[in-house]
Amino acid sequence: MSLDLKLKRADRIYRPGELVSGSVVVSSKGALSHTGITLVMEGSVQLQLSAKSVGLFEAFYNSIKPIQLLSYTVEIAKPGKLPDGTTELPFEIKLEPMQGQALYDTYHGVFVNIQYNLRVDMKRGVLAKDLQKTLEFIVEVPTSNRVSSPPPEKKPAGKDEKPVSQPGPVPFTITPESLENVKKTSRKHVPNFKLSGRLDTAVCNILLYQSLKCYNSFLVDPLSPACVHINDPISGTVTLESSDAVIKSIELQLVRVETCGCADGYAKEATEIQNIQISEGDVVRGMSIPIYMVFPRLFTCATVAARTFKIEFEINLVVMLEDGHLITENFPIRLVRS
Repeated sequence: MSLDLKLKRADRIYRPGELVSGSVVVSSKGALSHTGITLVMEGSVQLQLSAKSVGLFEAFYNSIKPIQLLSYTVEIAKPGKLPDGTTELPFEIKLEPMQGQALYDTYHGVFVNIQYNLRVDMKRGVLAKDLQKTLEFIVEVPTSNRVSSPPPEKKPAGKDEKPVSQPGPVPFTITPESLENVKKTSRKHVPNFKLSGRLDTAVCNILLYQSLKCYNSFLVDPLSPACVHINDPISGTVTLESSDAVIKSIELQLVRVETCGCADGYAKEATEIQNIQISEGDVVRGMSIPIYMVFPRLFTCATVAARTFKIEFEINLVVMLEDGHLITENFPIRLVRS
């Protein structure tokens, strides 16, 4: 015998207000007795602190609990018997948050996880083993529809807040004098160099499809002109104008910045999501090098600031010199879904 969950949408992507519909599939050889089949829809935010922050915020670590965004239970079948073979039991549940809560994009991070699951339970009495099946589905929340929560009131200890990213090109020039994490007394040991370039924008739209009409067109024909893909990548150019040192490589790094906290304080952690190499070897001076990075699904989401957590993203442009030294420039970015 087996118990399975199937959703009508193959990609399992839903938005607030839509109906999550599908069927519970039960397969058995011979009639199957049960004491009830129930379906549970749950959504929660899981928070945790890194090992280095646990001692700083002992109260938060001891009281940390998942934030319940939604929890609904539906009875699929009353106690009875199911016939021999395969039985499909349809269901549909409206995707909406619990009172006083808001829905956020599905997100799989290191210290913050936002997940939505369907779980079906079949009770089979005292002498038989209960059956259970869990299926994760993806939630995408348009930025304009998201109910924003007030951001944390305190700044993370020892770190200043960075300016909010704005739409439009972001020009940059990197020289030894512009490096922020180098002491003035140490700058004389930094080789002379000059990098210039631009990011096309620091605000990127990560919406997959523009409309339901576009989504339906994609199912029929992914190359249909009605299907407009507007998942904006990070793009731009960088030019090495001059350098006394030999360049080993230039890389582009996508970083997640997750903030967890409570009234006692906030812990801010930055971890790498992905890293791509945009040039290798001692590049030609004055040559424009394209910058292009696509955001990975599930590991990125729309930038969000809630009462007890924040999820932000940054781009690091990393120049590696042949002697092993690194030159890094940081760009805060904002991801939206609109």
